[in-house]
Amino acid sequence: MAIFAIGDVQGCYKSLRKLIKHTGYKTATDKLWFCGDLVNRGPQSADVLRYVMDLGDSAKCVLGNHDLNLLAVANGSRASKIADTLDDILDAPDSLEMLNWLRQQPLFHRSKEYRVCIVHAGIYPTWSISKTEKLAQEVQKVLRKGDYKTFLEKMYGNYPAYWDKDLQGWDRLRFITNVLTRMRYLDSSGALELDIKCPPGKQPAGFHPWYSVECKRKTSWKVFYGHWSTLGLHWQNNAICLDSGCLWGGELTAARIDIPELQFISQTCRSTRNLLNNKDN
Repeated sequence: MAIFAIGDVQGCYKSLRKLIKHTGYKTATDKLWFCGDLVNRGPQSADVLRYVMDLGDSAKCVLGNHDLNLLAVANGSRASKIADTLDDILDAPDSLEMLNWLRQQPLFHRSKEYRVCIVHAGIYPTWSISKTEKLAQEVQKVLRKGDYKTFLEKMYGNYPAYWDKDLQGWDRLRFITNVLTRMRYLDSSGALELDIKCPPGKQPAGFHPWYSVECKRKTSWKVFYGHWSTLGLHWQNNAICLDSGCLWGGELTAARIDIPELQFISQTCRSTRNLLNNKDN
């Protein structure tokens, strides 16, 4: 059995199918793990969702910020943006089926056997792997069975910026969601800085990529994430970014993660967005 982790697809269905063929993926035995942002900005989000749904137990997908945005727009909790390309889902006859499936997906997934995990944006430095899983489950519970419509209204915002175990209610859920689906940089005090999207080396002084900060998680675990197209394929402190900018004319990247020496496979992508636009990922 082979397990392949795949970076942000964002509706780039043709590139996804080419990449999967390139990996030699076998439906009967192999697994595909997706690092979130299956949808939006690309041309065929509905086709991507249907394909991953049809994989059944052969696929694992964590939610990204664009996936949550789709749920918020679909439930009237947020207005669609000009750059969104969600109509093929929202207007589809099987729209409700796709949305309900997406709402059931986790925000974090791990394998103790291989000591690997996937998350869309990252892991807060003071959280262990097991703590991250437990906190992700708090959000998952609300999305799956709780007052998810209110959550989709309350999840937006950059505050609180600091983690406190005593955080409660929507503030607690918002912070957890921001870490798992939006985080890139922290300031020197550990506060989330969610508006900086440039690659490391171009950020203002005093801000640090989350993966470079001294952390509580055991670095014997490999953490696969996406969300950061300006960073691209990157490996530091056993945190591996797989978002290599397919949407922007870069590559769609997969990593075989069930073997000691990782294997990376990439598919060159045709840009579906104007590269001069602001990369609001």
